[in-house]
Amino acid sequence: MELVEGVAHTEDVDGFIARLNAIETEHETTVQAFDARYVVDRAHLQTALSLADRAIERGENVARRRSVETLLYAAGRRQIDRALELGVDAGETPVVVLVDGGEESAAAAAIRELLEPQQTLGTYDEDRVRSYFDITKRELAATDVGIPELVRERVALLTVEK
Repeated sequence: MELVEGVAHTEDVDGFIARLNAIETEHETTVQAFDARYVVDRAHLQTALSLADRAIERGENVARRRSVETLLYAAGRRQIDRALELGVDAGETPVVVLVDGGEESAAAAAIRELLEPQQTLGTYDEDRVRSYFDITKRELAATDVGIPELVRERVALLTVEK
């Protein structure tokens, strides 16, 4: 798995997604873009990808495409519409793009051309993440772990909730 970081300046979200889908097809890889303000760390996306692969192997996937199944797990939600909140918005968005399999390096290089280079992973928006994943102050006070661990727990629990 390779992660490409940067800022997307997107006026046409559908066009941007179409370019990512074309890269995915051309390089026979999985490509999924995330709004980096929701991604707590690399392990968040690695866990989502692993669980998506497991669901696909078992025939328990909700989405037809591996990239969308990965998005669902990263979001901790089974509803595609709700999970899309973790995707790219119009305007300027810090993004992290997951690239896995196939011609991974070539696909990552093509994606870098679409973004303004910038480190985005690890710069999540704490309030946004806490709100989206329903992490309360009370929950944080009751545990010795931080927000990244609680988000990864939400990702893992999606399997149990199906």
